[in-house]
Amino acid sequence: MAKIAIIGGTGLTSMPGLTVSYREMVKTIYGAPSCPLVHGELNGNPVIFLARHGRRHTIPPHMVNYRANLMALRDVGVTHIIALAAVGGIADNCLDKTIVVPDQIIDYTYGRAHTFHGDKHDKFDHIDFTAPYSASVRNCLLNAGKLAGVPHLTEGVYGATQGPRLETAAEIRRMERDGCTIVGMTGMPEASLARELGLEYGCCAMVVNRAPGKGAIGIDFHDIEQNVRESVNSVQRILAEAMKTDFDLESAQ
Repeated sequence: MAKIAIIGGTGLTSMPGLTVSYREMVKTIYGAPSCPLVHGELNGNPVIFLARHGRRHTIPPHMVNYRANLMALRDVGVTHIIALAAVGGIADNCLDKTIVVPDQIIDYTYGRAHTFHGDKHDKFDHIDFTAPYSASVRNCLLNAGKLAGVPHLTEGVYGATQGPRLETAAEIRRMERDGCTIVGMTGMPEASLARELGLEYGCCAMVVNRAPGKGAIGIDFHDIEQNVRESVNSVQRILAEAMKTDFDLESAQ
């Protein structure tokens, strides 16, 4: 039976509808996760919640201890992860408040501890990362979006940048030529670390701004905050359905 965790990002330090049973700090050989794991129920369904940037949103993307976060979830028996992300929209159809379930990643990060293999292992193993997101989690999210009546894009290419600064317009033009449709700062190495641990991992991304150079001149952070608040409701509706859906679905219904 699937044991589900939600990793929350910007604007999702806590989830509406989440009832907390207890909090647990799990120590790992890679240090402590961003904050204690929150055990509880989301709309009556058991779940473990982890705030990626810490409870007070104090950990920037490049300093998140992704290895400790994923290892802690694995150690408490998690099998499936829904990663929530606030992203910028690059493609023309990725407008503000659009929900995207990406199917591919391009990694532009650097200097992050990106593998469990090496310093604490006697051997290493390659992973197949052709399809970086779990088919079962992706299909569950797609099915949940339909059941919830939330419009969403069924595919997308997540460009993971270093942060914490936003990108230049020229960098976004390069990413667009590379095929990226959305841009965020936490998609990697989170996805590949989950794959190394054998965890089923998928992403539900909400577009909170047009990427630099794709909209009005400059970024309005007030608008971003407003878009996050308005998008949370759509994400919550998808999660409510996802929690009730079979994670072993072979295809979206």
